[in-house]
Order: sequence, then C-alpha cells, then structure tokens
Amino acid sequence: MKKIGRNDPCPCGSGKKFKKCHLGREAELFFADLDRFPAEQSARITSLSQVSYGRSREILSSLDIEGLTGARMGIKFIDLDQYHGLGLPEEDSPDSPRSGPGSVVVNLHKTRPSDPDNFYIAISPDVTDAILIHQISHVLDFLAGSGIIPGTVKALSYELDVPVEHLEHPREFGYWLDFMKREFRITPDADDAIILYLYEHEMLIPGHDILRQDTATIKMKSSQILRFLHENREEIDELIRELPGYIGPRP
Repeated sequence: MKKIGRNDPCPCGSGKKFKKCHLGREAELFFADLDRFPAEQSARITSLSQVSYGRSREILSSLDIEGLTGARMGIKFIDLDQYHGLGLPEEDSPDSPRSGPGSVVVNLHKTRPSDPDNFYIAISPDVTDAILIHQISHVLDFLAGSGIIPGTVKALSYELDVPVEHLEHPREFGYWLDFMKREFRITPDADDAIILYLYEHEMLIPGHDILRQDTATIKMKSSQILRFLHENREEIDELIRELPGYIGPRP
C-alpha cells in the first residue's frame, strides 16, 4: 500500500487533493483499480472447483451475509494447494500457510474481474473451525466493518514498522470474530484468543485510522498494544495455554 500524502493529488484522477477527495474513503480507490488484474488470470482462480472441507459448507449455509452486512456478496471456497499451484502473485492475507491446516482470503483484485459477486477463500482439506471463522470474519469486516481488504496493509506495516497483525485485525474485525465465535460456538485458536482479548479490552486499532494512514495514531496505538500485551502476558498465557496453536508464552 503506497502512502498517499494529504496534499497529494487524489489517485482517482479528480484533480483534487487527496484530503479533499478520497481521504477516509480509500476502499473506493481499490475498486477503481480492479480491472488492471488480467481477466484471464482472474478466471483461472474463479474456475477452480468449489470445495466443502471441514465445516465450511455448514457454516456458510447458516450465515446470512446480506442480512448481516447489507451487501449482496457470497463466499466460495476453493482448494488451497490448487490455488497456490496457479503461481499467481502473492498479495493475499498473511494467514496463508502452505502446508497443514490453513486458508487464505484471496485478494478481491484477483477475482473481481471475472466474478464480482463473490469472495474466494482457499482452504486445505484439514482446515479447522477456528481458521474458517477467522477468514470469514475478514470478509464480514470488509463488507460491514473497517473496509480493509485482507493482504493490502503489509506495505504500510513495513513503512511504519508496526506488526502487520495490528493492521490486519482492526477493532471492527474483532467485532466480527467475536460474533462468529459466539454464533457457531467455536473455540478460537491461540492467536485469535489474543485478538479477542485485545478487542474485549478496547485495544484494537479502529479501521478508519488505518485506512487514513494516520501515521502518528497508528504508531501510538500499536505501541499501546505491545505494552498492554507485555503487561498482561501472564494472564494471556493462562488464557491460551490449552488452545490450538499455542507456541509458548508470548513476550
């Protein structure tokens, strides 16, 4: 994500300064850029066979996306190995392991040219319930939350030297993750338990600060998150010790 200065010309081409045009509405700029991804490559993704690994079909059939978000968008699940086998540029959510249980929300700019009505989530045959609700929460967050597209904030995290997890999982994502956990009675994995702990303590960064690339605010709130995690590390360790994905005490 290239940082846009407040006084720079707006990338939409209006001739106005960014602060007078799309500041705070950056997600709209994304859709103006979608057609640049080759339609033939997009079709290679959207033509992959749908899969129903784990509880993906059950969860999806019970989820009223339009009723929850007001958006007429669906979700299609495809095989993770087949998706990676296409050899396309990796511009997706960082939650994308190449082996073992996993999944990745395919960046919308790859699929929208050939299928604008659906999100695609690539999953492995042994995908867990916790991974499924995590990735579906990303979709819900984009549609009716922060508006952040998974996988588009990595460059900003490098530029500001803040953990990408702090930008990928804003406050609104925490809301949807908590909703999915409760709705489907799913035990989160260790990493998501930490996200939920931060959400419950109102520590996650609001999406509008991230979309506006509010440098000072993002860096300050990221530092607050790190300090909060350190100060509460014993309680957090007790919380996540028996959960899947536990790798030992967090710093």
